[in-house]
Amino acid sequence: MSLGHNSLFSLLDSSVHLQNFKQRCPNMNVQKRCCSTRCLKWPYVSLTSLSPSSSFMILTVLAVFFLKANVTAAMKVTSSGPQTIQMAQGEPVTLDCTYTSSQADIGELDIEWSVVSPDTTKKDQMIISYTAGRRYTHGDPDLMKGVDFTATDPSQGDASLSIASLTASHAGTYQCKVKKAPGVDSRKISLIVMVRPSVPKCWVDGGEAVGEPASLRCRSDQGTAPLLYSWRRESGGPIPPDAFQNSLTGEFLISNHSVSHSGVYSCEVSNAVGKESCRLNLQAVKPPNRAGVITGTVVGCLLLIMIILIIIWLLIFKCNWNRHEKEFSNDIREDAPAPESRPNSRISSFRSGVAYSQVGQTQNEHPPSTATSYSTAKYDSRFGYAV
Repeated sequence: MSLGHNSLFSLLDSSVHLQNFKQRCPNMNVQKRCCSTRCLKWPYVSLTSLSPSSSFMILTVLAVFFLKANVTAAMKVTSSGPQTIQMAQGEPVTLDCTYTSSQADIGELDIEWSVVSPDTTKKDQMIISYTAGRRYTHGDPDLMKGVDFTATDPSQGDASLSIASLTASHAGTYQCKVKKAPGVDSRKISLIVMVRPSVPKCWVDGGEAVGEPASLRCRSDQGTAPLLYSWRRESGGPIPPDAFQNSLTGEFLISNHSVSHSGVYSCEVSNAVGKESCRLNLQAVKPPNRAGVITGTVVGCLLLIMIILIIIWLLIFKCNWNRHEKEFSNDIREDAPAPESRPNSRISSFRSGVAYSQVGQTQNEHPPSTATSYSTAKYDSRFGYAV
């Protein structure tokens, strides 16, 4: 208000000075004002006479302009924090929105928090408001869990918004709008919800032999891109000068590994909201004697060939032995074929043999009176009768 009043007073004061100058200098071509014996020349001034009604209208318009400018600037959001916030998922966050008002703001206080739609053809989504001393929630109930004004009474100059636990659905551009007629002001904050990197895994890709390349790997399975990897040596000295590390893939390559490169290495992965690390112990393994390895390989191959030859010889010998036994049994069958006999003939033969045996025994017990001798019949199982 003071700025508008001072401007009006300055304008009126300059008008009065011009009117007095016109009265003292009637000749408008070259004006002279004499003071004692000196005369100063004034530049040419063209004055246009204004009617009282025109002057009043101009002054009225200027007064309204200055008054309106001062009244609009009375309500002001005073928060000066960052307008882009990056936070990790699961963490709490506070969106600042403090304000001040003046005695000229005589209307009812109205505070609104809304999510600005990226599509300009759609309306913004209001999430929470404060009107007539009461708090109201809007929108999705799941999204509004843990969302509230930071202050117990937002009418005391603090309309900040707090979110207890961030999720991916909370990301967006938020607008805080404070109104108290005729004053109004607003502030926008962009909230980016990111995922922290998970604990990475460290391993050695390939071998740890001396004189060979050694590749150390590091990888994190979770985390919002971009993820940056950084290797450092914790024991054994500084990082080898011939080593190369890729901050995007997490690879740490030693082109020519040696005993001096062994030690404990750690890998750290980070993004805008967090970092994690892992460790590994790199060893230097001396390669074995190549001559001994070659000799052992040759001897082993020769032994394997000898074992295979022995197994083949045993298989051939066994096959020949079985064939020989089969031919020998066939020869025996051809020399002494077994005649076929009927059961009755076998029984009769058996009886005859028994009879001959009894006769022989009787003759032995009672020697014959004559010189005639008889041979004893024997039963032959091959032929099935006594012979």
